[in-house]
Amino acid sequence: MIEKLNSKFQHKKKLGIAFIIFLSCSIIPFFLFESQAQTAVAPIVQKESFWLWNFFGHLHPVIVHFPVGLILFAAILELFTLKNFHSKLRPGINLLVIAGVVSAIVAAVLGLLLARTGDYGKNILAIHQWTGIATAFLGSLALFFLLQLKKNNQPGLVKAYRGILFFAAIGVSIAGHFGGSLTHGGDYLSETIPWSADYKPLVVNNLDVATLKNDTAKLTKKQAADLTIQVRAILAHNCYKCHGPDKVKGELRLDRKDMIFKGGEHGVILTAGNPMESEIVKRITLAANDKKAMPSKDKRLSETEVDIIKLWIQKGAPWPAGGDKDIQFRVAKLEPRNPPLPAPSNNLKNPIDLWVNEYFKQHKIAWAQPVDDRTYLKRIYLDIVGLLPTPKEEATFISDNRPDKRGLWVRQVLNRNNDYAAHWITFWNDALRNDYTGTGYITGGRYNISDWLYKSLAYNKPYNQFVQELINPTEKSKGFIEGIKWRGVINASQRTEMQAAQNVSQVFLGLNLKCASCHNSFVSDWKLTDAYGFANIFADSSLEINRCDKPTGKYTGPAMLWKQLGTIDSAATTQVKRKELSENLTKPEDGRLYRTIVNRVWAQLMGRGLVEPVDVMDNEPWSQDLLDWMAYNFVDGKYDLKELIYLITTSNIYQLPSVGFKDPNKIIAPDFVFRGTLIKRMSGEQFADAISSTIQPVFEESLMGYNPYAKSFPATPKPIFTRASLVVNNPLLIALGRPSRETVSTSRESQANLLQALELTKGERFNNALKKGAENWKAKYSTSDAIINELYSRALNRAPTKKEFEIAIKALGTTADVDSIQDLFWAIVLLPEFQIIY
Repeated sequence: MIEKLNSKFQHKKKLGIAFIIFLSCSIIPFFLFESQAQTAVAPIVQKESFWLWNFFGHLHPVIVHFPVGLILFAAILELFTLKNFHSKLRPGINLLVIAGVVSAIVAAVLGLLLARTGDYGKNILAIHQWTGIATAFLGSLALFFLLQLKKNNQPGLVKAYRGILFFAAIGVSIAGHFGGSLTHGGDYLSETIPWSADYKPLVVNNLDVATLKNDTAKLTKKQAADLTIQVRAILAHNCYKCHGPDKVKGELRLDRKDMIFKGGEHGVILTAGNPMESEIVKRITLAANDKKAMPSKDKRLSETEVDIIKLWIQKGAPWPAGGDKDIQFRVAKLEPRNPPLPAPSNNLKNPIDLWVNEYFKQHKIAWAQPVDDRTYLKRIYLDIVGLLPTPKEEATFISDNRPDKRGLWVRQVLNRNNDYAAHWITFWNDALRNDYTGTGYITGGRYNISDWLYKSLAYNKPYNQFVQELINPTEKSKGFIEGIKWRGVINASQRTEMQAAQNVSQVFLGLNLKCASCHNSFVSDWKLTDAYGFANIFADSSLEINRCDKPTGKYTGPAMLWKQLGTIDSAATTQVKRKELSENLTKPEDGRLYRTIVNRVWAQLMGRGLVEPVDVMDNEPWSQDLLDWMAYNFVDGKYDLKELIYLITTSNIYQLPSVGFKDPNKIIAPDFVFRGTLIKRMSGEQFADAISSTIQPVFEESLMGYNPYAKSFPATPKPIFTRASLVVNNPLLIALGRPSRETVSTSRESQANLLQALELTKGERFNNALKKGAENWKAKYSTSDAIINELYSRALNRAPTKKEFEIAIKALGTTADVDSIQDLFWAIVLLPEFQIIY
């Protein structure tokens, strides 16, 4: 009876698959023929369609994401079965292929319906249609071969099936790209690439558009100013090339209030208070290839940018009556400041705690009890040297009865110079965009500074000297200031001289000059001439000013951003100008330089800067007095980064329980209230090193991009495993957040994502380390009990609870095999207790 039912089920399944293939081969061509016929007869005039077809057509954007995800994921998983077609993944892959093909066919049909009723440009639409149809057809063909394989088990069909599946995956990727172009414009990818001519600097949106949209109250003065700045930035980056001071197409200018309200040759474009009746909103929401769409040339505004413009019009299109003169940007003071310390109270001695205590009193926050020794030790080890403490180190620390043991142990950890350098080189590699491989190194368009950087950290080079040697470099430290010489045509704002100006101002001064490198900034008072004056310090000859990548025929001489810090000799060589800049910038009078580095170190240790974002030092800190005092004390303490770290990590506030936020946006919100260090995830490098020290080395020595031990520096024993910070970039570290380092990166995204989940479940390097570790542990430990206890001791620095032990012993059995040990490793290292710095 069961066999009969099974046979009946299989028969119905075959009929279903046959029906899918029939749909792809007959119905789609029918729609295609009809759509092409309509295009040939009436390319512009559209017929009114039956409402149901319109409804189904509008389901296309919902359905179209399924084949993209399912077929791509099936193809990726198929790669893991190249050596064994009948692997454990096969049932899942088969299901993905079936679901992907069905959704591809449905998406193609709905897309053709949408094309009949929608208003889309012909060229990109045709490519999107054909690649989508090809994907549906190839997917059906792959499914057919898969069924034949399942039925006849013919090994010769495997290659055909896989080849067609991979082509289908390529097809769905291409179709997805052109679908994105239809929706977002042809430059929706290239506008994010710094060296692209389409590059559009990110507009940081600090406005809660959704809330303000539904709020009937009048905007506050600050809200109106912030909204205006956002709108002007959007218009500048997208519209000024055709509708700005240099070119007035259609008699329309968008850089002045009177001109915007006047409109152009076709009339008024804006109706204050009514966005949906405003012509500008109609134009920016048209299909990308519509002849009337704006911006033109396949460029599209993002959904957020469109929402900001709609909100701006809804709120009456506020604009300062006096133009730029009426916009007041907060500008942080340049000069240093040494505010008098508050009087000691609550048994607080660390100056940081005295300032925090004042802040707590203002906000009526009570001091919590410090964390226990285990938590504190793990925190200082990961924050200072990027490693987990060993069980022996933890036992020694806990048994230490000295009243000042925490300060003594911080000093001891700071003195581990090589471990300190190997950890902090990650932060500085990101910030100085230094890497071991990548764009420019092979062609000579980029220079590595790893040896100089590592030694500077290990020797704890004074920060003022550190900055000087980067700005006025030696042969070994010139990589940062020389930048990357991009090949091919680049945006004028990506010349190496302008890169130097942007990078120096961002990294050392917490100042974004990228906007002012293209046009007068709308987020600060910096002008185009300021950016070019600063860039000319790094130029052999005077640079012609380009506004929005168009030459103006104007020039300016080399100049400091803050004139009170000194002058630059315009007749001097580049080397002399760099030397003058390095000396001017590192003067004790440059309070901004030292506030910036103090803020960056504070953010690394505490999870959030006193000022956020850390690259916008003109924003208001949550404690101006604390920031000023720390920066002044840093200079007074001879620019010692280790002493700064010691001061922070021995403070009571650092030792409080960490604080979590359900909404990450609250961390950088203007109304943020500081309560202590934030809960942090291990960085990719910290996580890999934790696996290496706990279970099995993740990286081989051959992967090291920089090997300080091969250079006999300093004369210390070689570590027992290769530190992740010193290896070349790879899929594991990329998934865990290491940036490409082609641009300055001063912070990393800490939220988990799909790429991380895939890498930590199916990633080759991660799983190979766990497997090899399981093999070694099985040979080393004779019982499951010993494996469980040792793993908990190394990974979590504690013994397992009774319940944890019971679960683990059930998973391992009395005689553990390699697979079960590997699974236990995997379960433990993905625990929050292992990955999170509390």
